[in-house]
Amino acid sequence: MKKAVIISGGKQYLVKKDDQIDVELLNTDKKTITFEPLLVYDEKDVKVGKPTVEGAKVTAEIINVEKQADKVTSIRYKAKKRVRKVRGHRQKHATIKISSIS
Repeated sequence: MKKAVIISGGKQYLVKKDDQIDVELLNTDKKTITFEPLLVYDEKDVKVGKPTVEGAKVTAEIINVEKQADKVTSIRYKAKKRVRKVRGHRQKHATIKISSIS
């Protein structure tokens, strides 16, 4: 089974065929997207890119365009001063399914 390491949104993901992963929101209108892998390996062979593997590509289809992650809150607090500030953020994600690694 081939596996690959791809980069999307500044984060690296270890993927294999038929995996579904949540990546940061993709600004595209297409139904499929291609990635250049940083590393590709199977049972016999390992190919490491400098920075990407030449001639290899990972294709994925976009399943869900926009969904939001759980809310992350941050608190700024100063003791004995009656200062408290709470902020919240929900990151938008896209769900993709890996169709092939070649």
